[in-house]
Amino acid sequence: MGDHLARAQDFESKAEKRLSGWGLFGSKFEDAADLFDKSANSYKLAKSCNLHFLQIFRLMIINGDHVVLVTVWYFINVSGDKAGATYIKLANCHLKLESKHEAAQAYVDAAHCYKKTNINVHMCLLVIKLCNACRCLMEFSMLRFFLYLFNAEAVSCLDNAVNIFCEIGRLSMAARYLKEIAELYEAEQNIEQAVIYFERAADFYENEEVNTSANQCKQKVAQYSAQLEQSIEIYEEIARQSLNNNLLKYGVKGHLLNAGICQLCRGDVVAINNALERYQDIDPTFSGTREYRFLSDIAAAIDEEDVGKFTEVVKEFDSMTPLDSWKTTLLLRVKDKLKAKELEEDDLT
Repeated sequence: MGDHLARAQDFESKAEKRLSGWGLFGSKFEDAADLFDKSANSYKLAKSCNLHFLQIFRLMIINGDHVVLVTVWYFINVSGDKAGATYIKLANCHLKLESKHEAAQAYVDAAHCYKKTNINVHMCLLVIKLCNACRCLMEFSMLRFFLYLFNAEAVSCLDNAVNIFCEIGRLSMAARYLKEIAELYEAEQNIEQAVIYFERAADFYENEEVNTSANQCKQKVAQYSAQLEQSIEIYEEIARQSLNNNLLKYGVKGHLLNAGICQLCRGDVVAINNALERYQDIDPTFSGTREYRFLSDIAAAIDEEDVGKFTEVVKEFDSMTPLDSWKTTLLLRVKDKLKAKELEEDDLT
C-alpha cells in the first residue's frame, strides 16, 4: 500500500506544479490531466491493498487502543477519499480543455471512489458491532459522520456529471446517474430526495424510450409516494404502457396488483370494484389471473367486514406468490383498519 500511496502523492504533486507553471495552448492542462489520472489510479491501487488493515482495526477495538484505531481507520479510507478528490481535479482539467465527456466521466469516477470508501466505513461499523465494542462510541459516531460525508460527495460528483451529460446531449447517461443518485439517497433513508431523483430519471429514460428502466424508476416513486392516488395512477400507467411491449406485457398483472392494493388502502369497496372492472378493460386477460381473484376476494372480505376471511385470502395467496415487504405493509394497514371497524361495531352492540 505504501508504494502505491507514495507514487500517487508524487504524481499529484507533479500535476499541481505543472498547473502552476506556464504552458502553450493548454498543454499544461493536458500534462496535468495525465498526471492526475495516474495519481488517482495509484490511490485506487493503494486502497485495494488495505483489506488487511480491517483485521488490525478489529484488534485495535478489542485492545481498546483508540489512538491507533483512529490512525488505522484513516489509512483504510484516506486512499479512497484522495482518489475521489484527485478525479475532481482531473475533471477540472478536462473542463479547461473543453473535453466535456471526459470531465463528466472523471466526476463519475470520483463518485464511485467515494461510494467504495463508504463500503469500507460500513465494514468498520460492522466490525465494531461484531466485537460488541461499546467503549468505541467515539469511533462509531465518527464513522457515521464520514458515511454521511462521503455519500454527499458522491451525490455532488454525480450531479456534476449529470449536468455535463445533459449539456452534451447524452441523456441516457444522465438518466443512469440520476438513478444512481436516487439509490444513494434511498440507501441513507432520505426518501424525499430519492423520490425526486427517481422521478427525474424516469422522465429522462422515457425521453430516450428506455421503457424498462423508466418503469423501474416509476415503481420506486409509487412505492414511496405518500399519496395513494398518485401511486395508483403510476401503476395503471405502467400497466397500459407495458401491454404494447412484448418483453414487458407479462408484468402487467403485477402492476395492476400493486394498483389494486393501493385501492384497498383507501377502504372504498365501490372504488375497488370499479377499479377491478377498469383493469379488465386495460387487460382482458386479467380477470383470469390469481392476482385478480386475490383482489376480488379481499374486496369481498372488506365488504363483509370479515377479518378472518381477509387473513385466509392473504395467507393463501402468499403461499403461492410470496408478498414482498411493501405489499405486506399495505395489506397490514388494510387489516388494521378492518379490525378497528370490527371493534367499533362490537362496542356499539
